Amino acid sequence: MTQDLSSARKFEKINGIIEKNGKSQSALIPILQAVQTEYRYLPEEILTYIATALGIPAATVFGVATFYAQFSLEPKGKYVVRVCDGTACHVRGSMPVYDAIIKKIGLKEGKFTTSDLRFTVETVACLGACGLAPVLMVNDKVYGQMTAEAAEIIIDALLKEEGLV
Repeated sequence: MTQDLSSARKFEKINGIIEKNGKSQSALIPILQAVQTEYRYLPEEILTYIATALGIPAATVFGVATFYAQFSLEPKGKYVVRVCDGTACHVRGSMPVYDAIIKKIGLKEGKFTTSDLRFTVETVACLGACGLAPVLMVNDKVYGQMTAEAAEIIIDALLKEEGLV
């Protein structure tokens, strides 16, 4: 009985998310979106809990969580910087923008998130703003006609906002 109570407390936020969205398989994506927003990733333990709470196989929950690019099983930074590398952006110089960001925040090769969980940097196939190419997005804010220098200014502003500059 004690284990059930501690488990209920541990997953109180998750229970609230499930209650808000409904206890059906059709509510799985909105539930995962809310968890992703809350934690900035989908912890394995929570995915297993969601499967049990909804009465569906854990494989189904993990399948959805790994199928959609919007979901992450790894912690993401406070600022998720997405650099478009679609055709229009690539041709107009998105890779120097990407390289400048990586250098500015000090990411090592093969890493996409800073150790302090402040920044995650990703390339994406398209941000839907080809007329503004090259484009980058920080969380939900889109920046167009980027240059390496302009990207560094954006990163500096975020660092200043954090009190780190």
